[in-house]
Amino acid sequence: MHFIRSIRRHFLTGLLVVLPSMVTIYVLYFTFTLIDSFLGRLVPLYLGRNIPGLGFLVTIVFIYLIGLFASNVVGKKLLHLLETVVLQIPLVKPIYAAARQILDAFSAQRRQLFQSVAMVEYPRRGLYAIGFITAQGAGEVQVKTAQEVVPVFIPTTPNPTSGMMLLVPRTELIPLEMTVEEAIKMIISGGVMTPTWPKAEKHATIKKEA
Repeated sequence: MHFIRSIRRHFLTGLLVVLPSMVTIYVLYFTFTLIDSFLGRLVPLYLGRNIPGLGFLVTIVFIYLIGLFASNVVGKKLLHLLETVVLQIPLVKPIYAAARQILDAFSAQRRQLFQSVAMVEYPRRGLYAIGFITAQGAGEVQVKTAQEVVPVFIPTTPNPTSGMMLLVPRTELIPLEMTVEEAIKMIISGGVMTPTWPKAEKHATIKKEA
């Protein structure tokens, strides 16, 4: 039973790691194939010859226009309605929801909410959790605490879009040099995708010489 749970856990971790890339590649390939096939029949009919690279160019423009449409109020409402319909389909719902959560986690807007990465001793002394510093002040809370506290978002694995917010004394934070995106990848993969630290070899050399 433990072996089966281990296989399932590692399979889900691998799926969550590759899912964003798979979804992106599939969407681009599907869109390009559809547009290129349509233009391949339409363009020669009117111009008498094919135009190399036209399908790729139109695909890029099409995706840009979709993004432009999704940025306005009407587009957001229509996309929300479409998403509500998709989430009602039993077989599609878990796949779409997982893909959406991961893509949201990697979105530029979400990464901009986090200022830096730090470790916190949580849930007890001797255990550490990776968190994202979201701000430098805590308003009323800051005034009513004896120490300077920092809002830190502690994400869950493998879904970093959920978690908890802790107010941690600044003196108890352990700043990390990894980027927010590297930390998100590490959290999603359950620690499998650990970012390399450029200074690791240097510190190992210094320790050996000492």
